[in-house]
Amino acid sequence: MKIANSLSRQIILSMSTVVLCVIALSVVGSYVFYALLWMFWPPSDLDMDEWLPSGMEWAWMALITCISLAVGAVVAIKLSRRILMPLNSVAASLRRLADGDLDARATASDRSLAEASLLVDDFNSMAKRLKRMAEEQSFWNAAIAHELRTPLTILRGRLQGLAEGVFTPDQAQFYSLLNQVEGLTRLIEDLRVVGLADNGYLEIQIQSANLAEEIEADARLFEPGLLAAGFVLHLDLLERPIQCDPARIRQALLAMLDNLKRHATPGNVTVRLSSQDGLNALSVEDEGPGIEEAFAAHIFEPFQRGESSRSRAQGGSGLGLAVVRAIALSHGGSVTCRNLDNGGTLFELSWPDQLVAI
Repeated sequence: MKIANSLSRQIILSMSTVVLCVIALSVVGSYVFYALLWMFWPPSDLDMDEWLPSGMEWAWMALITCISLAVGAVVAIKLSRRILMPLNSVAASLRRLADGDLDARATASDRSLAEASLLVDDFNSMAKRLKRMAEEQSFWNAAIAHELRTPLTILRGRLQGLAEGVFTPDQAQFYSLLNQVEGLTRLIEDLRVVGLADNGYLEIQIQSANLAEEIEADARLFEPGLLAAGFVLHLDLLERPIQCDPARIRQALLAMLDNLKRHATPGNVTVRLSSQDGLNALSVEDEGPGIEEAFAAHIFEPFQRGESSRSRAQGGSGLGLAVVRAIALSHGGSVTCRNLDNGGTLFELSWPDQLVAI
């Protein structure tokens, strides 16, 4: 509405200027006309009606009218070009975009008309976003196919071996198959959470919960796996009711612990729950090897893996920390990752202390 009003104002001002110029030209032209007649054809004692032939006056009026129309046409053509050129550029680029050319961009050679330039800039911004979304979709499709391929290949090979008698159908084989199925289940759940969060549909159930008790219960269940990998678990949990979706917060904690187990150097692990300045915080701290600063800025994006000890060789879908970020954002909070002075890494999920129950 603001753009339309501004454009209308410019058109009105331009047309008003043309009208004023025509009026001024007519008035000044009349004085010039009579002055020239007086100079080169001075009146005699005749009556003024006899001194000035009516045909000459009409001819002068016709000339002034033609000049005024020419001035108006020139101004109108220039104004229409200023308006139509960027609009035509946007229209042509839209047709290219509709045909699948995501590199289509509009141009505005004359940026003096701010509204048209803003329209071109907005279109180009939309086209860039569409291209980025298409690239992200292609990346997601390839990444999901890659993550599903490994467990499905293992399942197919084991089941085929069992069917053909290559493997003995014992308890170990069935537990191995069950482990692959559980991995697929976690991957599908992570994809669902991240997808819902990206589209703004991840629902959370806010309630007042004894989060410390629930976190301790989950951490203790996860502790045997940490001990087997060489980690020693330490808990520092604030004992008070906290507003959150406890199931989602516990899911985020398990994702952070799983990431730590896969990629961190064996040593002490500290899980801390705190509250300060109106913010609740759940953090997981390890003793190394740290994260490259360039990679730390992207570590919470889906399917991101580092090149050091936190590498692809350690396994994992690359979605765990993306799930942590999705849960943090659904709580109106944020998630951070930073290196510590002792060479370790701190992952922290924080959210406001006052949340409205859904």
